Amino acid sequence: MNSLAETGNSDTFQRNVMTSFIQIAAVVILISASINIIGPFAGLVLWGVIMAVAVYPVHLKLAAMLGGKAKLSVLIIILAGLALVVLPAWMMAESAITSIMAFAGEAKAGNIDIPPPGENVAGWPLIGERLYAVWAGAAANLEGTLNQFQPQLRNVGEWLARSAGSLAIGVLQFAISIIIAGVAMLYADNGYKLSKAIAQRINPDRGQHWTDISIATIRSVTNGVLGVAVIQAVLAAIGFFVMQVPHAGILTAIVLITSIVQVPALVIIVPIILWVFSFAAPVPATIFAVYSMFVALSDNVLKPILLGRGVDLPALIVLIGAIGGMIEYGIVGLFVGAVILGLAYTILSDWLRPAETRASEAEAGAGK
Repeated sequence: MNSLAETGNSDTFQRNVMTSFIQIAAVVILISASINIIGPFAGLVLWGVIMAVAVYPVHLKLAAMLGGKAKLSVLIIILAGLALVVLPAWMMAESAITSIMAFAGEAKAGNIDIPPPGENVAGWPLIGERLYAVWAGAAANLEGTLNQFQPQLRNVGEWLARSAGSLAIGVLQFAISIIIAGVAMLYADNGYKLSKAIAQRINPDRGQHWTDISIATIRSVTNGVLGVAVIQAVLAAIGFFVMQVPHAGILTAIVLITSIVQVPALVIIVPIILWVFSFAAPVPATIFAVYSMFVALSDNVLKPILLGRGVDLPALIVLIGAIGGMIEYGIVGLFVGAVILGLAYTILSDWLRPAETRASEAEAGAGK
């Protein structure tokens, strides 16, 4: 009898194992297929949800001002967002194309004067002699020197064409993400409940806290890092275009990218100020210098205001997230990557903290 019972228990155990295996395999296959289907849109959806979380407080205030008309508030935010993306992108693209065409025309006409190199250039280690020869050749005969580098110049032209195409695709992705963000804001309550339910399923005790800290982190990075970078780039662009700085669109894009990856804007703006003094009158150049220094240092004032109660992330996390996101998702990833890695860092840090520390912080928060 015991052997029969043991055999029956063994058969039951095997059936349960096989049933569990089939169920898990079915779930894995379903999730894998779903990821493959939504994979091309993952960056757009992620950025749309991130923008929705960041802008949702503004949406609530605007809807209240409009008498509770949530759909009208979302429509206004979408139109404003599209204007903020499309207009600067068009201005930067026009400036970049104009600069490239002007340089190509001047080079073809032979109107570009290149000063000869100093004798000390030849003494530079590794590249000195080669650089001196090319530089001296370009100063004597620019057209002939360019003809020697036709393959390299062709590769550069192809790279510029690909970059222009990537920029156009990036602007389109931003526009789609803004529309997704608007739709997400209309269903924000359901999205919050779903996020909380998933987090509580993962960790019943900390699910609510993880949901709230995720929202705070997204708003912190979006406002305190990305928002400051966008504001600095817009202010810098105003100064560049007013002073008619050459290649203003390209320079604005550089200021935006360096600000996102936490490189001080002074590194870019100070050389531009010196450049402006080389061709502008003293008074306008001085005014531009003062204004540009204000722009470069504005992050010291903007970050404490926009960061709010969010999490103060290490600059290295933001840098790696922005660069890695750009490699993975393109221009949109420059913004998405910093938020996602910052969110992962925040949740992991919270999870690794001792239970006693979390309990004391919770008591302190309840006592306020």
